[in-house]
Amino acid sequence: MSEMKKAGFASIIGRPNVGKSTLFNALAGERISIVKDTPGITRDRIYAETSWSGREFIMIDTGGIEPESKDIILSQMRTQAQIAIDSADVIIFVTDVRTGIITNIETSERPFRVTIDGEKEVEAEAVIICTGASAKYLGLESEMKFRGMGVSACATCDGFFYRKKVVAVVGGGDTACEEANYLSGLASKVYLIVRKPFLRASQIMQDRVLNNEKIEVLFETNTLGLYGEDGVEGARLIYKKGEPEEKTYDLPIDGFFLAIGHRPNSEVFRPWIETDETGYIKTIPGTPRTSLPGIFAAGDVADPHYRQAIIAAGSGAQAAMEAEKYLSTLE
Repeated sequence: MSEMKKAGFASIIGRPNVGKSTLFNALAGERISIVKDTPGITRDRIYAETSWSGREFIMIDTGGIEPESKDIILSQMRTQAQIAIDSADVIIFVTDVRTGIITNIETSERPFRVTIDGEKEVEAEAVIICTGASAKYLGLESEMKFRGMGVSACATCDGFFYRKKVVAVVGGGDTACEEANYLSGLASKVYLIVRKPFLRASQIMQDRVLNNEKIEVLFETNTLGLYGEDGVEGARLIYKKGEPEEKTYDLPIDGFFLAIGHRPNSEVFRPWIETDETGYIKTIPGTPRTSLPGIFAAGDVADPHYRQAIIAAGSGAQAAMEAEKYLSTLE
């Protein structure tokens, strides 16, 4: 049996950096909702319900970063809100934190209805989607084993930890070449593992990589697995798989970076909202408004180009302002 909960303001479905910006801007001078994570779960879905001027405010988070990092972020969010309460010397809101997975969203009638865990339904007059885009992985068991322990999908996020160390980047497109070039300014050596006999990147990016003495390109090479004790110590590679010249060997490295693309977390919304061929939610240029009035998209789920936290957070603030403007037309 479904349990209906009304959300007079909006439902925010998204990640900490975007959701926090969206939330704080939406409730500036009013009441703030804080989201609490479930430790040890990387891709959990959580939402918080907060009383706000007699209404219910819903925030839903899809995760997407390492549990340890997310714990710190969300702890700081709670602390920030607590300080605000203490300085005012009055409790202005109560947060009810629960866990759940968004299984459906019904947009054929107003208010919208968001289904959590296939059971509980939440009504909302507006919806802000900021579910992000997940990095694609090779599907190796050892990738998951060493995730956060030498395996990363973000060179600009984690490259600092590999100063003067040896790293490998997987991919042959512009993103992979950009990551390799960036890491070459930090690491002592960068291997670019490319499964094809050529780079798919633009010519200017190819030239930068091929002319960089700290980058060695391993063409026609696939990764079979990673090895190490307390972290990545090397990659097991295969050269010219299935051909007479096939050769398997171990490559000692300290870090392994994936740069083979991203997948927008928009599956549950695609029947209702217009997306591009890859799944990124389309918005009206210059705004977070989607093809459906009352539904807004912010962050990486609507941005196939930049994928930077600061840009995502800024778009979250834009979405909050647009949602507030939209809600004012309903009153």
